[in-house]
Amino acid sequence: MANRFRTDLRWSDVTPRAMFMNRRQLLAGAGALALAGAAPGQASAKLDYKPSPLSLTGQEPNTLEDISGYNNFYEFGLGKEDPAANAGMLTTDPWTVKVDGMVDKPGDYALGDLIAGLPLEERIYRFRCVEAWAMVVPWIGLQLSGLLDRIGVQAGAKFVSFETLVRPEEMPGQTRGILDWPYREGLRLDEAMHPLTIMATGLYGEPMPNQNGAPIRLIVPWKYGFKSIKSIVRISLTDTMPQTTWNMQNPAEYGFYSNVNPTVDHPRWSQASERLIGSGLFGGRQETLMFNGYEDQVASLYAGMDLAKDY
Repeated sequence: MANRFRTDLRWSDVTPRAMFMNRRQLLAGAGALALAGAAPGQASAKLDYKPSPLSLTGQEPNTLEDISGYNNFYEFGLGKEDPAANAGMLTTDPWTVKVDGMVDKPGDYALGDLIAGLPLEERIYRFRCVEAWAMVVPWIGLQLSGLLDRIGVQAGAKFVSFETLVRPEEMPGQTRGILDWPYREGLRLDEAMHPLTIMATGLYGEPMPNQNGAPIRLIVPWKYGFKSIKSIVRISLTDTMPQTTWNMQNPAEYGFYSNVNPTVDHPRWSQASERLIGSGLFGGRQETLMFNGYEDQVASLYAGMDLAKDY
């Protein structure tokens, strides 16, 4: 694959910066951002992060154009280009996250306060979509386990559930009955506490573009992309398995776990291979890896389970 990783690429090469940036709140997060040289009247921001040893090696990240221009985010439309076209109207500052359920410190938290002091890392992860396409993405984020430790998980909690913002005046897809809003997702507690699971606040070293889930989203790299819920406004701890949007929509096609398993086809297409975005319409097909290539790290979470039944 040709080297398409451009270290000099800026947000202005893709879409006007004003459509993306959620600067002030992440600045409030105990130095999560550091201002970089910018022209007067147009602040530039860089995330203060360190590389993670958990990143993939030997794989080039997709370009910023690929990652920010080809998305599933039905709150902004059904087309892959709709999020980039429509997400600029989303207001991400201020941003509040409700924390409730079986936690020691429930409340409505400003995002900067919730993540203050939690270290940010760059995680280069494979990102696999259920429609048999994949990307390699340089996410910037913090371990979800650190955030859960901060809010205090009570004894007996078994699951973590998440909800996306509902704001139809800024998210035009929500004016249609595409899904039962808000978008909901959930993880088993041991999945949420796994070191590979992160809450991402940026990519390519800068704050998250709106179309990619600004200002904060979940990334679970061994699962299909729809598990990695975007624009999160609620985190709840519970002792019962939570409802999840696609399982509610069509339980015969989308299970709660949604682990990448190439031996179990989606009812309407094969999952045995995938196309790497950015490699052309007919290029870049490759074998789908069990657990999206993270089998060594996460297979033990599912020991004894029937992964064809618990899909």
